[in-house]
Amino acid sequence: MESKSVAYGASLAGAGFDLIKFIKQPQTIIRLLSWVFSIVVFASITAEGYVNSPNEGVVKCVFNRNDGVCRYGVGIGVIAFLACIAFLLADALLPSMSSAQERKYVVLADLGFSGSWTFLWFVCFCFTADQWAKTLDTNGIPTDAAHAVIAFSFFSIASWGALTYFALVRFRQGVGDVSQSYAGPPTDFTSPYAPSTDITSPYAPATDITSPYAPPTYPSFQNTGPDVYQQPPFTPNPDPSDQNRYQPPVY
Repeated sequence: MESKSVAYGASLAGAGFDLIKFIKQPQTIIRLLSWVFSIVVFASITAEGYVNSPNEGVVKCVFNRNDGVCRYGVGIGVIAFLACIAFLLADALLPSMSSAQERKYVVLADLGFSGSWTFLWFVCFCFTADQWAKTLDTNGIPTDAAHAVIAFSFFSIASWGALTYFALVRFRQGVGDVSQSYAGPPTDFTSPYAPSTDITSPYAPATDITSPYAPPTYPSFQNTGPDVYQQPPFTPNPDPSDQNRYQPPVY
């Protein structure tokens, strides 16, 4: 059976889209979870992350009245939400890409973004947890929303870290698959007709001493006895001028 060249998880010739197989992939499941986690974070902050005290008409962030915490959580949450949709589409279209270079760019983008957002979610978790611990007056504050933001920020660290790991594994496998596909098939040493290894000569015969089909040998017909025919000694031609001298016979 002829094996197809693969690169970054799919055949180089391109393949059709299998929805069931795509949904069952661990990377797809974790990306969907990351998408849900990002919705919970920015939706909780947007809906219940700002309150106003009875003495003030301006709303403030529930995390120690620090608006920077709420803006940061909404920002990375919305970007993560959009990125999950984009990378889900990229994962679905990856098997249909016939160019290994295009797949490499997609996997590298996934690896870089997932690693960056793992770190940013860690910052979000530390930032929100620290500011919530410093919040003294919690009267009128929806504590469930604040707790949800902190909890799902922590869950996002694990999910995006797993996405980074899967992207790194796929990148390493893709580099190995491409190198193997361009290296050509391995040499079959069990074949009776081993190819020639002399690259300097285009017509060099194979020298396989293990081949059962050795070239035949023929007896030598060299003459080892004395030569029967000998070349006569070299005699110079007579002078052509003497042939024109006619001497009549003497009677």
